[in-house]
Amino acid sequence: MRKVTIIEDDPAISDAINILFTRAGFNPATYPNGNFILNGEYDIPDLFIIDKQLSGVDGLEICRHLKQSPSTQHIPVLILSATPHLRALINQAGADAFLEKPFSNQHLLQLAEKLIKGH
Repeated sequence: MRKVTIIEDDPAISDAINILFTRAGFNPATYPNGNFILNGEYDIPDLFIIDKQLSGVDGLEICRHLKQSPSTQHIPVLILSATPHLRALINQAGADAFLEKPFSNQHLLQLAEKLIKGH
């Protein structure tokens, strides 16, 4: 079963994404912040979905950390954000894709499938 790690601090969005991926046959794990990533306390998934604006450590910092680590640099990272015009910052962080909130569930699943198949 494909694993997806979701880091989103808005409980409603986190729950919605969790349900979406569970129904689509994934094994999602959701977290309200990325501290566990920086501490190395996680199983490596097939995809990371990270909100840009998190309490504590910024989602782009978490992305940089993942992309600089040999064990996770090959895992695709999808950044979610309600802030438009972040493409340059997201590219600098090494993210594989960006999805602006609000987004459709179908678009999120299609992008996730594409990222997982491409890596």
